Amino acid sequence: MPIKSLFTVLTDPALIAPALDAAIVLARKHDANLDIMCIGVDASQIGYFHASASAALVEQCLARAQDRASEIKTAADDYMKNSGVHWCSQIEVAPMADMGRRIGAEARFADLAVLPQPYTDGAGGEVEAAAEACLFNGRVPTVIIPKGVEMPAAPERIMIAWNDSFEAMSAVRNALPILSQAAQVHVVIVDPPVQGPDRSDPGGRVSQFLARHGLNVEIDVLARTLPRVSDVLMRHAVDMNADLMVLGAYGRSRLSEAMFGGTTRNLLENAHLPLFMSR
Repeated sequence: MPIKSLFTVLTDPALIAPALDAAIVLARKHDANLDIMCIGVDASQIGYFHASASAALVEQCLARAQDRASEIKTAADDYMKNSGVHWCSQIEVAPMADMGRRIGAEARFADLAVLPQPYTDGAGGEVEAAAEACLFNGRVPTVIIPKGVEMPAAPERIMIAWNDSFEAMSAVRNALPILSQAAQVHVVIVDPPVQGPDRSDPGGRVSQFLARHGLNVEIDVLARTLPRVSDVLMRHAVDMNADLMVLGAYGRSRLSEAMFGGTTRNLLENAHLPLFMSR
């Protein structure tokens, strides 16, 4: 399916550039429309606020969130006015606890979401909540853009972090419009299980799937020579000079990854190239 509708969530004027720069590049390449949600977080957390709090304080928090959203929208509109792409922006105010529902309701109508990297200096909890809302509530494939990294219009070298999961296959299928433009696609498997169904041909089935779509595919089977799978993947991305990594997101629960770590969480924290993620 072609990419014709892009979506991004902005929660901080300082984080506008990474997401909008990448979204503009993709919108131009795919002749797509870009929808921008400028969201202000209501710190009063209606429904959880202390009963003794005054109505004036609740109203003040709401007004502050509205002003924040307006500030973000003004900055985004100024950034986009000479972009040459079709776009629109909207203001949304929501408590943190309701961000998932609000963002997911809009994101589900997009072909692809483009978001700044969470878990970095200057990225608050709102950025993390936006990423999870797109992936879990909106069920939309999402490109995460690290700060200072450019999104190429047509990535030439793409690596697929393959672990034979439903999430990984979803990411591969959703990334086909971008994968089809690449000169090289590497299916990267770290320490495949010796008792797995594809033990005699790791990555063979997904490579066949991609080859039938006309892609030039190579399979890279890597030993787990570093403590974390994410470290092996990132090192290989450097070795092959990858422009983009495609991976399934959150094969484990969000709670488990938050408490004990996991490949998705580690990559989101340390990525130095764009990540195409899907569930």
